[in-house]
Amino acid sequence: MVDHKRIDEATGTSTVGHEWDGIEELDTPMPRWWLWSFYATIVWALVYVILYPAWPLVNSATTGVLGWTSRGELEKEMRADAARRAPVVNAIAATPVADLTAKPELMRAAVQGGSAAFKVHCVQCHGAGGAGVAKLYPSLTDDDWLWGGDLASIAYTVEHGIRNPDHKATRTSLMPAFGRDGILDAKAIADVVSHIRVISRQEKPSASATRGATVFADNCAVCHGANGQGDRKVGAPKLSDAIWLYGGDRASLTATIDAPRNGVMPRWGERLDPVTIKMLTAYVYSLGGGEKLAPAPGAASAASEVKEPGANGQH
Repeated sequence: MVDHKRIDEATGTSTVGHEWDGIEELDTPMPRWWLWSFYATIVWALVYVILYPAWPLVNSATTGVLGWTSRGELEKEMRADAARRAPVVNAIAATPVADLTAKPELMRAAVQGGSAAFKVHCVQCHGAGGAGVAKLYPSLTDDDWLWGGDLASIAYTVEHGIRNPDHKATRTSLMPAFGRDGILDAKAIADVVSHIRVISRQEKPSASATRGATVFADNCAVCHGANGQGDRKVGAPKLSDAIWLYGGDRASLTATIDAPRNGVMPRWGERLDPVTIKMLTAYVYSLGGGEKLAPAPGAASAASEVKEPGANGQH
């Protein structure tokens, strides 16, 4: 092997021995400050590996002699935050949900906490502002409530949910599948749709609507009331306004009467603590549709559906 290294006359630096088209590369040493910085990073890395978690293991990592972890740091910060919030949280816990509005400062704190919980647990269905997602989930911003919109009623629905199987306390209403189960034929369904659209002021009276009024009286009025005003005792929605969960056009109404959706809302009482339930209730109440007066005796509560003709409607 021939060594082509030589000392460059102009700089006094050795070449590396490579040449290309008369161009040679100088073997200039690294600056001392760079080398010492590089050595310092090696030392720093060794110290870090000893002091802090570093090497990944199968189910964890090396702990380091200081015992520090990011999880531990987060837990410490969360404990400090919980201690800071404890007086307000304890006050909310000690106040019956129906009495929150009588304590404005406490109500504001509950609404603020409920807003955070809503963003985590509820926006997927009810939307960021509580207006509902598409034609599938109810708006919580209007004043149309299936079982009632006062604080106690909303709290009950948030805690126990709607149509949760194997849960006796859940809100339950069930609209028959009039078409699918052969209770009504297509003509009768078309007539009752005409009647509903007349009482909701979407169509003018017609012969079809007149026939539909009889069908409605025989099959629907027992839950929805003679004039379609709804009945909170059985969770039957109001049909005489313009608020609809799945749509109030003919096609949507026909589909609902033929085979109702009977939607489900989770029971948050099994997933969230009682204070968070109260704060969620306060936030939902604050969205604009909350009712100041409690419902009539026997009418329980809800915060979760907006109207589908039959025994599942508003929220």
